[in-house]
Amino acid sequence: MNGVIDVMAVIFLAAVTVKLIMVLISPHSWFETAKKIWKYPGLTMLISLALAILTLYYILDSGMTMAQIFAVMLFVTLLGATGVAFYSKELMDLADKMMKNNNLVKKSWLYVLIWIVLIIWGIKDIFFS
Repeated sequence: MNGVIDVMAVIFLAAVTVKLIMVLISPHSWFETAKKIWKYPGLTMLISLALAILTLYYILDSGMTMAQIFAVMLFVTLLGATGVAFYSKELMDLADKMMKNNNLVKKSWLYVLIWIVLIIWGIKDIFFS
Protein backbone atom coordinates (compact mmCIF):
# COMPACT_ATOMS: atom_id res chain seq x y z
CA MET A 1 0.00 0.00 0.00
CA ASN A 2 1.15 3.48 -0.86
CA GLY A 3 -0.20 6.03 1.55
CA VAL A 4 -3.48 7.48 2.63
CA ILE A 5 -5.34 7.00 -0.66
CA ASP A 6 -4.67 3.25 -0.57
CA VAL A 7 -5.75 3.06 3.08
CA MET A 8 -9.00 4.87 2.23
CA ALA A 9 -9.54 2.50 -0.71
CA VAL A 10 -8.99 -0.56 1.53
CA ILE A 11 -11.44 0.81 4.13
CA PHE A 12 -14.02 1.39 1.40
CA LEU A 13 -13.44 -2.06 -0.12
CA ALA A 14 -13.87 -3.67 3.31
CA ALA A 15 -17.07 -1.73 4.02
CA VAL A 16 -18.58 -2.56 0.62
CA THR A 17 -17.60 -6.23 0.98
CA VAL A 18 -19.17 -6.48 4.45
CA LYS A 19 -22.33 -4.74 3.22
CA LEU A 20 -22.63 -6.99 0.18
CA ILE A 21 -22.14 -10.13 2.26
CA MET A 22 -24.75 -8.92 4.78
CA VAL A 23 -27.23 -8.10 2.00
CA LEU A 24 -26.72 -11.50 0.37
CA ILE A 25 -26.84 -13.53 3.59
CA SER A 26 -29.25 -11.55 5.74
CA PRO A 27 -30.92 -8.52 4.13
CA HIS A 28 -32.93 -7.95 7.32
CA SER A 29 -29.73 -7.60 9.36
CA TRP A 30 -28.39 -5.07 6.91
CA PHE A 31 -31.65 -3.13 7.04
CA GLU A 32 -31.51 -3.04 10.84
CA THR A 33 -27.93 -1.75 10.64
CA ALA A 34 -28.94 0.90 8.11
CA LYS A 35 -31.84 2.03 10.32
CA LYS A 36 -29.40 2.55 13.20
CA ILE A 37 -27.09 4.62 10.99
CA TRP A 38 -29.92 6.81 9.66
CA LYS A 39 -31.71 7.15 13.00
CA TYR A 40 -29.85 10.40 13.67
CA PRO A 41 -29.82 12.21 10.28
CA GLY A 42 -28.11 15.34 11.60
CA LEU A 43 -25.24 13.36 13.09
CA THR A 44 -25.01 11.16 10.00
CA MET A 45 -24.85 14.31 7.83
CA LEU A 46 -22.18 15.91 10.02
CA ILE A 47 -19.97 12.79 10.06
CA SER A 48 -20.47 12.21 6.32
CA LEU A 49 -19.60 15.81 5.48
CA ALA A 50 -16.49 15.76 7.68
CA LEU A 51 -15.33 12.51 6.07
CA ALA A 52 -16.12 13.86 2.58
CA ILE A 53 -14.01 16.97 3.23
CA LEU A 54 -11.16 14.87 4.59
CA THR A 55 -11.40 12.48 1.64
CA LEU A 56 -11.43 15.36 -0.86
CA TYR A 57 -8.39 16.88 0.82
CA TYR A 58 -6.37 13.67 0.50
CA ILE A 59 -7.54 13.05 -3.06
CA LEU A 60 -6.49 16.54 -4.13
CA ASP A 61 -3.25 16.20 -2.16
CA SER A 62 -2.48 13.05 -4.17
CA GLY A 63 -2.45 15.11 -7.35
CA MET A 64 -5.90 14.44 -8.77
CA THR A 65 -7.70 17.39 -10.31
CA MET A 66 -11.33 18.39 -9.88
CA ALA A 67 -11.87 17.34 -13.51
CA GLN A 68 -10.66 13.84 -12.67
CA ILE A 69 -12.81 13.77 -9.54
CA PHE A 70 -15.87 14.78 -11.57
CA ALA A 71 -15.13 11.98 -14.05
CA VAL A 72 -15.06 9.49 -11.15
CA MET A 73 -18.30 10.98 -9.79
CA LEU A 74 -19.88 10.42 -13.23
CA PHE A 75 -18.82 6.76 -13.08
CA VAL A 76 -20.20 6.32 -9.55
CA THR A 77 -23.45 8.11 -10.45
CA LEU A 78 -23.99 5.87 -13.48
CA LEU A 79 -23.20 2.80 -11.42
CA GLY A 80 -25.65 3.94 -8.76
CA ALA A 81 -28.33 4.57 -11.40
CA THR A 82 -27.81 1.00 -12.57
CA GLY A 83 -28.51 -0.21 -9.04
CA VAL A 84 -31.66 1.83 -8.44
CA ALA A 85 -33.17 1.55 -11.94
CA PHE A 86 -35.35 -1.39 -10.91
CA TYR A 87 -36.79 0.75 -8.10
CA SER A 88 -37.77 3.69 -10.30
CA LYS A 89 -41.43 3.63 -9.24
CA GLU A 90 -40.53 3.76 -5.53
CA LEU A 91 -37.91 6.42 -6.23
CA MET A 92 -40.40 8.56 -8.17
CA ASP A 93 -42.99 8.14 -5.39
CA LEU A 94 -40.40 9.44 -2.91
CA ALA A 95 -39.53 12.31 -5.27
CA ASP A 96 -43.23 13.21 -5.58
CA LYS A 97 -43.55 13.22 -1.81
CA MET A 98 -40.47 15.42 -1.48
CA MET A 99 -41.68 17.83 -4.18
CA LYS A 100 -44.99 18.31 -2.36
CA ASN A 101 -42.99 19.52 0.65
CA ASN A 102 -42.30 23.20 0.04
CA ASN A 103 -39.26 22.96 2.32
CA LEU A 104 -37.19 20.86 -0.11
CA VAL A 105 -34.57 23.53 -0.86
CA LYS A 106 -34.80 24.96 2.64
CA LYS A 107 -34.11 21.52 4.10
CA SER A 108 -31.31 20.80 1.61
CA TRP A 109 -29.61 24.19 1.59
CA LEU A 110 -26.22 22.88 2.71
CA TYR A 111 -26.23 20.10 0.12
CA VAL A 112 -27.24 22.56 -2.62
CA LEU A 113 -24.53 25.01 -1.53
CA ILE A 114 -21.88 22.27 -1.57
CA TRP A 115 -22.87 21.31 -5.12
CA ILE A 116 -22.78 24.94 -6.28
CA VAL A 117 -19.24 25.27 -4.89
CA LEU A 118 -18.17 21.97 -6.50
CA ILE A 119 -19.67 22.97 -9.87
CA ILE A 120 -17.88 26.33 -9.85
CA TRP A 121 -14.65 24.64 -8.76
CA GLY A 122 -14.99 22.03 -11.53
CA ILE A 123 -15.70 24.64 -14.21
CA LYS A 124 -12.75 26.71 -13.02
CA ASP A 125 -10.44 23.67 -13.04
CA ILE A 126 -11.52 22.50 -16.50
CA PHE A 127 -11.84 25.78 -18.37
CA PHE A 128 -9.64 28.28 -16.54
CA SER A 129 -6.54 26.37 -15.42
